[in-house]
Formats: sequence, structure tokens, C-alpha cells
Amino acid sequence: MGATWCGSRLMESDCRIPVACCRPRVLILHALFWGLVSLRVFGAGLLSEEKTPAVRQVVAPCWLLEDFVVTTECLQCNAFQSASWSSCGLTGYVERINCTRSNREEYKSCRSAVMEEHLFWKFEAAMLALMAGLAIVVVVRQRWLDRLASEKVRRQIESI
Repeated sequence: MGATWCGSRLMESDCRIPVACCRPRVLILHALFWGLVSLRVFGAGLLSEEKTPAVRQVVAPCWLLEDFVVTTECLQCNAFQSASWSSCGLTGYVERINCTRSNREEYKSCRSAVMEEHLFWKFEAAMLALMAGLAIVVVVRQRWLDRLASEKVRRQIESI
């Protein structure tokens, strides 16, 4: 439906934003609703933060405190290792290291080159699909707007 002119004023039904949305009561209800939604979201985030006990002894792994040598390159964890080793939980890959000063052998989580490449191509495919989808949306919308403009010009010519 095109714009309808009454004298020199555009009729209310052709406005893009309905007048009902601009009433103070509706605006207050919208502000209250979105305020409660944001409070719920941010409040849940604040409440879910773990509270650390005051006295808690944490032993840092030796590779954080001293130099180390990698004895076994980065390998994928098997099912048993994934379930039992905390170092496998982060990336699913682990390497065995030997700390030089303390001479302790530990396992350290690592990032595999194969995994990184796989994640890179997955990201590239997602971005390509997103680009193609949005390009289609832009073309369809442009055609729709061109059709609306053509109809408006046709109606103006017919009214002469």
C-alpha cells in the first residue's frame, strides 16, 4: 500500500513506526521488559561466578614455573586419557614434557596443527556461507525496493 496524501499531510496509517509504539505507557513497558531481561541475563552471570575459598592450596604445574623440554609431540588423547587427565580436557591434545630443574615428567595441553587447520577451514566455510546468504538477502531486498519504487512512480504518473 502506497502513501496516501490528505492535503499536505501524510496519513497516519502509512507511517513506518506505528503511533501506538510511541505512547508513554508502551515505552515504559518496553523499558521495564528489557530492563528485567538484561537484569536476568547479567545477574545470572554475576551469580554464577565461582567463589574461591580463602585458603586453598593449588600446586602449579612445573612447566609454568621453570623451563621444560617436550619429550613427546602433541598427540590426540584417547577416551581413557580424556576422562581421567585434566590436561586432555582443554583441547583434546596433550604432549609429554620434562621440566629441567625438578626433572619431573608431566603432561601439558597443546594445540595440534591438524586441529588448528581444521578449525580454520570450518571458520572459512561458515563465513563463505554467511556471505552468500547475506548477498542473496541484499539482492532480494533491492529487487523488492525497486519494485515498490516502480509502482509508486507508475501511480504518480497515472494520477496526472
